[in-house]
Amino acid sequence: MTAESLPDAESYRGWRSPSRALRAASDAIPPSGLVLLGILSVQVGAGLAKNLFTQLSPSAVVFLRIATSAVMLLAVVRPKVRGLSRRDLAVGVAFGLSLGLMNLSFYEALARLPIGITVAIEFIGPLTLAVVSSRRRLDLLWVGLAAAGVILLAPWGDAGTASWIGIGFAALAGTFWAAYIVFSAATGARFPGASGLSFAMIVSTIVVAPIGVTAGGSDLLRPEILLVGAGVGLLSSVIPYSLELEALRRMPKRVFGILMSLEPAAAALVGLFVLHEVLQVREWAAIGCVVVASIGATRAGDG
Repeated sequence: MTAESLPDAESYRGWRSPSRALRAASDAIPPSGLVLLGILSVQVGAGLAKNLFTQLSPSAVVFLRIATSAVMLLAVVRPKVRGLSRRDLAVGVAFGLSLGLMNLSFYEALARLPIGITVAIEFIGPLTLAVVSSRRRLDLLWVGLAAAGVILLAPWGDAGTASWIGIGFAALAGTFWAAYIVFSAATGARFPGASGLSFAMIVSTIVVAPIGVTAGGSDLLRPEILLVGAGVGLLSSVIPYSLELEALRRMPKRVFGILMSLEPAAAALVGLFVLHEVLQVREWAAIGCVVVASIGATRAGDG
């Protein structure tokens, strides 16, 4: 994650209740530790979601994640749309669409690729956005390095374990992630507090519901499935977002961005130890290329 792609911590300053609940415990943890805990929470949540694929389709799992996250968010933040223009609401809808489509694409990729590879390819989206925004010549080096990583991951001939369809979904998820970043900033500037995020979560739930409910059917009502789905929503959204806001309050965005660049490597480690996904040396090298490219773009953007 690059510094230019980071949301402003003040954009959703109304997201206070979850942060309050964690702040007392987090005060004793350095901000870098909070970022790393948030990264770990996101990837463990993704691993938990992937384990559900044996019982539900990816689209049904996405619906569970977004719906449960929306319910948790709405419990503390209600969307405030009074006084907003149609243009403001359109931006909020676009934010919700990008959020839902990003998750749908990511989970479809996750069903076909190891989690480390999925996150590495997805990371190209925000990295490219940051490079385009900065327009520094040096950033071409980071784009080339990230592209080399993707080339290493591609299943040329009989090499590799990745699938072209999975790579396509991961790249699509990265594209929607870049759109999510753009509309997140725009929504934060137009909606009061965190109401833009809760509005977007409602839109996202509505968008994903027809696909997810059709695919999941009555299985979505099974208590054990609902419990795991709530866990995915908590680990993938509520906990990391709260930790990230607290970390951004206490550290420079540049340092935050560098730490977030470790996410593909963290995903690969979660894949190894939680999902028993053993990657080849070439695949680890590819993930390393994406991590170094993201760190390089973050540092260059700050300079």
